Amino acid sequence: MIRARLMATAILFHGNDMLMMKRSPNRTLSPGLWAAVGGHMEPHEIGDPAAAVLREIHEETGLLAEDIANLRLQYILIRLNQQEVRQQFIYTAEALKRDVGSTDEGELHWIPRHQVLHRDIPFIFRKLLEHYFTEGPNPHVWVGTAGYDEAGNSAVHWTQLIDPQQV
Repeated sequence: MIRARLMATAILFHGNDMLMMKRSPNRTLSPGLWAAVGGHMEPHEIGDPAAAVLREIHEETGLLAEDIANLRLQYILIRLNQQEVRQQFIYTAEALKRDVGSTDEGELHWIPRHQVLHRDIPFIFRKLLEHYFTEGPNPHVWVGTAGYDEAGNSAVHWTQLIDPQQV
């Protein structure tokens, strides 16, 4: 039986630096890899991923909602991982301060943007960052679905999330 997992993630910038977490080697999901802050949505957050991402930011960094500016949904990633459909809401925002707390989930580091892709990053998150660094912030949300390209290589397929009634 296929299960579903909903997650909310924040790509936080301060100036030209991006906050990344080197995940603890003891984590179940992506141990030892570099990622953004975020996590699973609680049942009461299912209809409000922004609330989930603000909670996750606070839990993992100590930053409060008032420490965050320009929070906006920029991506929705969908992938099948074994028997689980994972849907991840990815927000971008600016952190108004660099001081972040510590978390048992990993080590937090501000990484210069030009060095971000030199880290060991999970495949789908790497593809998202490559897309974001190429396309930049957009007025619309991108949906990325993990799959294969025509040559059979792992790929993420990007589509703009557009309401056809508003076009």
